[in-house]
Amino acid sequence: MTDAPSRYDLVVIGGGPAGEKGAAQAAYFGKRVALIEATPHLGGAGVNTGTIPSKTLRESALYFSGLRQRGLYGIDYSLKDDVEVQDFLYREQEVVRSLREVIRQNVERHRIDLTHGRARFVDPHTVTVAPAAGGAPATVQGDVFLVATGSVPSRGKGIPFEDARVYDSDEILDMQKMPRSMVVVGAGVIGCEYATMFAALGIRVTLIDGRDRLLSFLDGELSESLRMRMSLLGVDVRLNESVAAYVPGSTSVKVDLRHGAALEVDSVLVAAGRLGNTAALGLENIDLPVSDRGQIAVNEHYQTAISHVYAAGDVIGFPALAATSMEQARVAMVHAFDLKYKTRVAPIFPLCVYTIPEVAMVGETEESCREKRIDYGVGRSSYRINARGQIIGDLTGQVKLVFRADDKRLLGAHVIGESASELIHVALMVLQFDGTIDAFISAVFNYPTLGEAYKYAAYDGLGALAKRASAKQ
Repeated sequence: MTDAPSRYDLVVIGGGPAGEKGAAQAAYFGKRVALIEATPHLGGAGVNTGTIPSKTLRESALYFSGLRQRGLYGIDYSLKDDVEVQDFLYREQEVVRSLREVIRQNVERHRIDLTHGRARFVDPHTVTVAPAAGGAPATVQGDVFLVATGSVPSRGKGIPFEDARVYDSDEILDMQKMPRSMVVVGAGVIGCEYATMFAALGIRVTLIDGRDRLLSFLDGELSESLRMRMSLLGVDVRLNESVAAYVPGSTSVKVDLRHGAALEVDSVLVAAGRLGNTAALGLENIDLPVSDRGQIAVNEHYQTAISHVYAAGDVIGFPALAATSMEQARVAMVHAFDLKYKTRVAPIFPLCVYTIPEVAMVGETEESCREKRIDYGVGRSSYRINARGQIIGDLTGQVKLVFRADDKRLLGAHVIGESASELIHVALMVLQFDGTIDAFISAVFNYPTLGEAYKYAAYDGLGALAKRASAKQ
């Protein structure tokens, strides 16, 4: 870009999952697109600090701990004493580098003009871009804008982040030494995932949260099962608890809890949610409001209050998933340029938590059915009675189906255990086509596979319906 204003059909601010896919969608249909990314690397939190790194670290934790093999061979594995932090982070760094290159090539293939710098609105059709390398700002104009700047960790007052042993969820990837003990503050998705990863490595982890259950969006039965599995892994789960004060010392950080206890640990991870990354965008210059969490409101087309300015991804809030962020951006661009292509994000989407073990869900829970006064049935099947579950040594996993009692229509599915994030898509497709649990019974599943658990969960549900009918007679 030159110092003179450059004009584009579309200007995308942010090169994460939403920004990349939105830019590529418009460019694919022949639009002239500029992509502005503030950091040195494309990929956003999804590739650089969040989704991909944390899931890769999970695999590294399972590898170094030998946790997957414990149930298989009955051997008490423990972390090698000589494992250094760089051993743990090596694979994560390699995967991140590889995916950054994939994204760079996609941007290049679509002939998108990429600039690294910080964009700031000066009027509704103009941003200035302060180059990352310094120098005079450039001016960029666009007919349409897509704000896809993602989110940043929420940093509460009174937390000594200046201490090298206190991390937020982005900084944890920069740790220089493997701690022996850790407090994780916040039992949301990020907190639960990291708590189990570090516990698998033999680190003494205490997980603290003010709520009375883990991950309230989960089905209650699976939430409790996850809590129990985390405890067996060695995580000290303390619910209905919060931090009163952090007191860094010479050799440890003291964490004083509201109910009087105090913990002395090597490190602290604060995972207290994330805020929309909008503070430096100059949105006040175009009268575009944000919430108290820095998030931008949009309509069903992902338009903001300014019709030619769209927003997608974490910056608009829930569900803040890489998968939905990509789809939101595609839908936004189809609407912006009237492309007659993808007009909505699918209303049903799966959720997965990459804890140890994985937990995944789609659709209704038992609790939501009760709130909606839906007469429902439940069917369950344990990995313990599944041949593949026995082979891989996961004997505590479970598939759970929630369905409408009168016509057996599938309402929701919940999986805890190995490959839950993959298995949930089987139920997703049945839900997508408004199918019944008979779909699982009619299907032929490979043997031995974990997928076969769906068939036996469906049979269990039919048995429960039969018992109910018999009891009424």
